[in-house]
Amino acid sequence: MAEEGDEHAIEVHLDRLLEGRGMTLTELAERVGVTHVNLSILKNGRARAIRFTTLTRICEVLDCQPGDLLSHRPR
Repeated sequence: MAEEGDEHAIEVHLDRLLEGRGMTLTELAERVGVTHVNLSILKNGRARAIRFTTLTRICEVLDCQPGDLLSHRPR
């Protein structure tokens, strides 16, 4: 079982998706309805969780699937 401080093995591809759509993190935050800080934490791989409602909105705004945004890297 994973300990509290263990690093996770999920990679976030938000930079790539934003670049591909010519969108800034600030614009995405406004359109999704979350703070720039919260999206920045997600983008930098420091988020410990994401609400499905937030994931849904990100996917709607970026016209992508969750698998486009997140991937698992083997340890």
